[in-house]
Amino acid sequence: MTDMTDDEKRRDQLLRLSGSTEADAAPRITIDEKSDGVTRIDIAETAAVRPGDPENKE
Repeated sequence: MTDMTDDEKRRDQLLRLSGSTEADAAPRITIDEKSDGVTRIDIAETAAVRPGDPENKE
C-alpha cells in the first residue's frame, strides 16, 4: 500500500466497507488550477450529493 497515490488510497478506503460501490468512490469535487496561480474548487456535476436547498427539486 506504500506505492499508492493519494487518489488510490482514497478509493481504497471508500470501497472497504461491505456493500460499497464504485459510485461511493466517485470524485465529489473538481479542481481547476490556472496558470496564474488561481485554484478553483467546485462540486462535481456527477456528485451524488450536492449542496443547496433540499426542498427545491429542480
